[in-house]
Amino acid sequence: MSDGYSRLIEKIKIYNPTCDFTMIEKAYKLSRSAHEGQQRISGDPFIIHPMEVAIILAELELDCTSIVAGILHDTIEDTTYTFEQLKQNFGDEVATLVDGVTKLGKIPYTTKEEQQVENLRKMFLAMAKDIRVILIKLADRLHNMRTLKYLSPEKQLEKAKETIEIYAPLAHRLGISRIKWELEDLCLRYTDPKGYYDLVDKIATKRKEREAYITQIKDTLSEKAGELGIEAHVDGRPKHFYSIYKKMKDQNKTLEQVYDLFAFRVIVNSVKDCYAVLGLVHELYKPMPGRFKDYIAMPKPNMYQSLHTTLIGPEGQPFEIQIRTWDMHRVAEVGIAAHWKYKEGNAGESEVDNKLVWLRQLLEWQKEMRDAKEFMETLKIDLFTDEVFVFTPKGDVLSLPVGSTPIDFAYAIHSAVGNKMMGAKVNGRIVQLEYEMKNGDIVEILTSANVHGPSRDWLKIAKSSQAKNKINQWLKKEKRDENILRGKEIVEKELKKLGLTFNQLFKQEWLEPILRRYTFNTLEDLYAGIGYGAISANKIMSRLKEEYKKTLKPDELDEQLLESLSPQKSDKKKKAIPESGIIVKGIDNCLVRLSRCCNPVPGDEIIGYITRGRGVSVHRKDCTNVTNTIEGDTRFIDVKWYTSSNVAYKADIIVMANDRAALLMDVTNTIGEAKIPLKAINARTTRDQIVIMNLTMEITDTEQLDKIIKKLKKIDSVFDVTRNKQ
Repeated sequence: MSDGYSRLIEKIKIYNPTCDFTMIEKAYKLSRSAHEGQQRISGDPFIIHPMEVAIILAELELDCTSIVAGILHDTIEDTTYTFEQLKQNFGDEVATLVDGVTKLGKIPYTTKEEQQVENLRKMFLAMAKDIRVILIKLADRLHNMRTLKYLSPEKQLEKAKETIEIYAPLAHRLGISRIKWELEDLCLRYTDPKGYYDLVDKIATKRKEREAYITQIKDTLSEKAGELGIEAHVDGRPKHFYSIYKKMKDQNKTLEQVYDLFAFRVIVNSVKDCYAVLGLVHELYKPMPGRFKDYIAMPKPNMYQSLHTTLIGPEGQPFEIQIRTWDMHRVAEVGIAAHWKYKEGNAGESEVDNKLVWLRQLLEWQKEMRDAKEFMETLKIDLFTDEVFVFTPKGDVLSLPVGSTPIDFAYAIHSAVGNKMMGAKVNGRIVQLEYEMKNGDIVEILTSANVHGPSRDWLKIAKSSQAKNKINQWLKKEKRDENILRGKEIVEKELKKLGLTFNQLFKQEWLEPILRRYTFNTLEDLYAGIGYGAISANKIMSRLKEEYKKTLKPDELDEQLLESLSPQKSDKKKKAIPESGIIVKGIDNCLVRLSRCCNPVPGDEIIGYITRGRGVSVHRKDCTNVTNTIEGDTRFIDVKWYTSSNVAYKADIIVMANDRAALLMDVTNTIGEAKIPLKAINARTTRDQIVIMNLTMEITDTEQLDKIIKKLKKIDSVFDVTRNKQ
């Protein structure tokens, strides 16, 4: 059979000769029959795809159940075959796996970002139930990437970007380097074809030279290890295209400047031999300082173990060596799949569960997150960052994302430690909370009973999602009453804009599905979520408006109401220019005043502050009154300039000059020629005959202000013109 069946059977026999081959054949025949007449875009019969997926799973040495599910993974989605039929013919386990993979398919959501996030949520939930679901999904994506050339350029780019952002890092997090490297190289081919093929050509031109270099080092290592009585398998290869490409891009280097293009792998029989070989290579070649990592003593969270060292080889060419045992090598290649005991089926689950603690935590934290962007940001931290290994004073090792600070360390120990933290010592010395921890640091957290919880500013310092979520949880809990009030105010303003009452829109039968959808228990929880910023009032109101519209008869939908209930139309409707020239996020017809302490003008970065009884006060973001505000103040609100407004703004500038006759006249004439209204002037002369003028003008934006400042600087005797920032 030319569709891959024979190859699949041969591969399974090598590692699992006791597999139920009758079940494999039954799955193959059913899949071939169910997909009869279907073709891939390439023109190949569809059956080739599920068989290639099954072969990839066999290369990971997965159990028979996974292989059967791989063969059948598209039957529910793409054929008339049902879940119940699958369950009846192949049992609960296979049917559940196939159903899990099927449910990772696309689902309708309001935005593409929401759709992607919901797919990811489902993927992680499926992983938590049975990790084999995601292994089948990765195999499915790998074969699709191998055949990507048959799709349109737009689809190629879309699939490649999704793969490099989600699937390749996921393979890395699960420790499956074999799939990770291939996915990355395939993605590079489509995201930057020119860069990829240029790199391939350049590396190919040095092939003979490279092979001679690799052979020389391999022979030396094998010979010297043999002399020590160590049985060592030595393998040498250039690094993968994507890792070389990424290093060139990140460090802005040419291929010639990337020094560690070569990687050697030494595989031995025991941990003792690993360290013996390490000593040997450090005798043979000069090690590069700071380039040694011991992942045997401190394994990565994805279970990876090896000794890494970078050495200066013959002719001064650096190269990397990885030293590991055969067991470690298998884990490095197939990651979590190595912990699935194919002969015992589910017997591997308890071990896998221990390795997926990070996934359980991720799912727990995401329950708190209802915003798509926040989810994606957290996901990138959890899946995409490398690790730094640090120690507690007692010698326990903690693994945290690179760039982590003492705040991350404190919350990794316990929430109570983080909430009572007042400072930290690293290697016996007091450090700032912003200190980025390095491999091997010994960290001690200083706590105090007088500390009343974390500051909101800590969210900007913390790197790990674990710390950020625990800080957020504390802030939500402690400021719940304040958040509920703020949420109510926002909802009331939205209702006022629509001209509707609370009772018209907030009907219990409409509200309950929304509360369930966003995992709120009560209306107060929803208010708190809106007040805290976990979810926007607009998102909630738009769903309620849709329900309300369904209850109205055509003659009840007057033009104004229809306008307010139709977001598409109201978006297109031209907004009136606000009198202040400032738009306050989420609020219309709000009292707004420009703060006199910093006199913001269009072009400045600004922020609003909700005052008591005086509306919103607008400050420049660098205003000292903003930067010195009490930590955690929730009265800040987003504001922006209305770009097309013709509103005039007052700006204060200071002119400093050496005193001379007619100086004041020259200054006022320059301002008059620029047709800028001068509203106030205050001038004085110091004992040193220095004139200091404080001018207040009306300008339209920072560009006009910059121009007049340049003109004033050109006046004879004027030596400094600055904007008054206070």
